[in-house]
Amino acid sequence: MEDRTAGLLNPLQLAYMGDAVWEIVVRSRLIHQQKSVRHMHTECVQSVNATAQARNLEKILPLLTEEEKAIVLRGRNAHSRHPAPRHQNPADYSEATGFEALLGYLYLTERYDRIHEIQETIFYEEAADGA
Repeated sequence: MEDRTAGLLNPLQLAYMGDAVWEIVVRSRLIHQQKSVRHMHTECVQSVNATAQARNLEKILPLLTEEEKAIVLRGRNAHSRHPAPRHQNPADYSEATGFEALLGYLYLTERYDRIHEIQETIFYEEAADGA
């Protein structure tokens, strides 16, 4: 998809796609760790939630281009028709929507190398933090 076409999508549509992209990234990483499916599922749920995604955005924000920051901002400011889930902090939910919108945009514009750079930054920092 062309940048302009992807940029015209509703940020919640971008976030919808980005949520799926991030889940695939996390599951792909977990599958190589030779753990039980139950354990992989538990770790995936811990990585694919608003709190974790808000932390991920915080890690990568200084590395983003102005274009990417604009996509994140649009995602953060998007208002869904439903409130944040009861167990999620509304601020984290908003940040996570920005993170997901960015990933959705990068995926739809076929910037797979950039998605890889982002995931490597996040997972490198997790390993350094002992997470």
